[in-house]
Amino acid sequence: MEGEQWTPKTELGKLVASGEIKSMSEALKMKLPLREYQIVDILMPDLKDEIIYIERAQRMTDSGRRMNYSITAVVGNEDGFVGLGRGKAKEAAPAIRKAINNAKLNIVEIRRGCGSWECGCGRAHTVPFQVTGHVGSVTVRIKPSPQGVGRATGDVAKTILRMAGIEDAWGFAKGHTKTTVNYAEATFAALKQTIEMRINPSIVLSTPIYKGSVANAGSN
Repeated sequence: MEGEQWTPKTELGKLVASGEIKSMSEALKMKLPLREYQIVDILMPDLKDEIIYIERAQRMTDSGRRMNYSITAVVGNEDGFVGLGRGKAKEAAPAIRKAINNAKLNIVEIRRGCGSWECGCGRAHTVPFQVTGHVGSVTVRIKPSPQGVGRATGDVAKTILRMAGIEDAWGFAKGHTKTTVNYAEATFAALKQTIEMRINPSIVLSTPIYKGSVANAGSN
């Protein structure tokens, strides 16, 4: 909440509050658990958020009808950082806050590049290679595309890609994609593959289509 005094309780939080860590990239490379959303608020004040899905459930009690809300939200700076989270509460506003804060706790820095053999521009505008995410019955595959294609995916995946800073990509999904939460989580899982997969530096440096991803690759 704005104006709320934050007292860091974790090692990472104390390093950020003391000014020893000054960027989100540094914080993630520390490999310390990210358990305080205020860390992200301090290091990324320009972070954007968007609600992907709102689910309302009703139940009857002795005192009448009660509503429960389940919210799925995505956060990102449209420049390599993206996070996905869910929140539940009896009212919409607290559920939205929980979802956004949980998305901040799940934030990652993805790799981007120019992985399309049809392009080779060297700009970090798409994924550096094909990635796949699988959650529940939904499988999402994201392939590099040349400049100008745009985000050729479904609406849910398109929002997540935009928040992550992916300008061009081909997306393919199978399974029960109408299950919005699984579709969103599968897309997020696919993007996380860009940092979980190992890349041989010598191949990256010698292959034109990967040159644009070197700046975003970092060290894993």
